[in-house]
Amino acid sequence: MNALVDPVTDTDLDSYIDDQLDVTRRIEVEAFLSARPEAAARVMSDLRTRDELRVALAGSKGMARPATADAARRLERGLVRGRIFGVLQRAAAVAAFVAAGWLANGIIGPMSVTKVVASPQPPAYVDEAVRAHRTTLVRETMPSQPEAPNYNAGEIRAATAIVMPSLPKDWKVRDVQIYPSRFGPSVEMAVDTKDMGLVSLFAIRPGTFDVVKPTVAPSGDISSAYFQIGEVAYAVVAKTGVHDLDRAAETLAKTLY
Repeated sequence: MNALVDPVTDTDLDSYIDDQLDVTRRIEVEAFLSARPEAAARVMSDLRTRDELRVALAGSKGMARPATADAARRLERGLVRGRIFGVLQRAAAVAAFVAAGWLANGIIGPMSVTKVVASPQPPAYVDEAVRAHRTTLVRETMPSQPEAPNYNAGEIRAATAIVMPSLPKDWKVRDVQIYPSRFGPSVEMAVDTKDMGLVSLFAIRPGTFDVVKPTVAPSGDISSAYFQIGEVAYAVVAKTGVHDLDRAAETLAKTLY
């Protein structure tokens, strides 16, 4: 025998009597009643009363008992009052819960979302920047993969419509690659820096127009400081623990205005 998905309650029985259940739930209720003769007898009695009330209220001279016609409207008013009372009971319960919440709020203090929960997630292009940086690290270990240090910002702009920021004087370009991404071509530049070691400067057109101030986003053993100016987004990527990523991103962003 299959177990019922939901327990049958008095509300289900009332809805069954009032023809308010769908076919599936009616079958479940009937299975419940078939195993409980006392409950089934009460439901059958209520069904008879319902049908007699309908006959009496319709003014029919059919099978309604004589006393039923006289009491029909009084019973109808009683049923209506009972339903209203049930609604009021549920409303009172909700009000009690709300009042308890306000009381707890007053005693314990306002419940607020912490910064960790409310912090926005980094844009999707930051994941692309981290993947590109990891690929660069793999290339660094492979002598068979030649580096391309000849950096030409104008050529990159003509080919990808990506404007690259001006680099600080002490940054030395080690490798420049064009990588595919879900947003189209991206630029991955491996740079040697004096204070941060090897970092990547990543640039991409994410398909949205926005202005985002430099923001640090840790991602396991890799951290990045991303920003966006207009239609192009950038990220300075390095291993976690490297300081001044946000300052480096700010310096690069200023060269684009």
